[in-house]
Amino acid sequence: MRAFYHPDQALHETLQYMRFGRVVAPKDLPERTERLLDALAHHGIAPEKPREHGKEPILAVHDAGFIRFLETAWDKWQDLPSERGPEVWPSTFPYWSGRPDEDVRPPCRPSGFIGQLGWYLGDLSVPVGPHCWTSVLRSAETAVEGAEAILAGERAVYALCRPSGHHARADRASGFCYVNNTAVAAQLLRSKYGKVAILDVDAHHGDGTQQIFYRRPDVLTVSVHADPDNYYPFFTGYADERGNGPGEGSNLNLPLPHASGAAAMASAVDTAREAIHEHGAEVLVVALGFDAHKDDPIGVLKLDADDFGMIGEKVRNIGLPTLVVQEGGYAIDAIQACLDAFLTGFKG
Repeated sequence: MRAFYHPDQALHETLQYMRFGRVVAPKDLPERTERLLDALAHHGIAPEKPREHGKEPILAVHDAGFIRFLETAWDKWQDLPSERGPEVWPSTFPYWSGRPDEDVRPPCRPSGFIGQLGWYLGDLSVPVGPHCWTSVLRSAETAVEGAEAILAGERAVYALCRPSGHHARADRASGFCYVNNTAVAAQLLRSKYGKVAILDVDAHHGDGTQQIFYRRPDVLTVSVHADPDNYYPFFTGYADERGNGPGEGSNLNLPLPHASGAAAMASAVDTAREAIHEHGAEVLVVALGFDAHKDDPIGVLKLDADDFGMIGEKVRNIGLPTLVVQEGGYAIDAIQACLDAFLTGFKG
């Protein structure tokens, strides 16, 4: 298996995160990448540094105004009064209808920066600091490089992406995610493959990925996640969300009861495999999160590290060229063992 990672991804280091009404220490720490790199080294995998690809692959799935906002947000923040906080953080959130027949919201109406904050930053888990855009761009480029390796004939590639991406919608950042690396990679794979499947096994529903492809029949999105009824992202991830218009039937959500363990995960992944084959997918993108681990600080599922080996084995048995894109997982002392187990299972 080839792997890709850019050290600039570690530059992104947020200072604050809102949880249960309190500003607390962030969960997406740069140390996460160190632990995952150690797991790769244990398997003799030396990650390659991705080339610069710029914004073009990102703009294939994201709104140009949104990306321009992310790119310039820190500089505009410096122009605000001196009592501003240490990071770009929104204070307003506009109403959105949630209509599934809209591929993207209308352009942000206010030209003022404060109004744009609430439009493009969807919650209080996506502050923007001085190095945010650099890390976001490099994370996306890592996914792009992985997709290009698959296009060139590789059967299995791992993209160590940070920040994560699956909560990023076409025009909005949320849930520690700014640009949707998984969606960027899947769209690039469409340049060769007629049908692409995305299998998301992060503990949280991949709401951004669902939104981006919800009206498209060419990309099947399958998400196995904790029941969102009382868990982030709350408003999407239910079993009755099947796609819209031309995408009807091309979205599958498999929510798991809280406290579920390996058996429930295994059954859901088996269901996902059947859907992927029925879709006729020619290539697979796996959005791999480790926040289903029992020790994750914001998790509600109960997988052990070894259970990710089972997931890896089942992913291998799907039998398609596979790009694995790293998503969440915040139990610093567990994620190395999780990736180690996944790779062992995937290699067989």
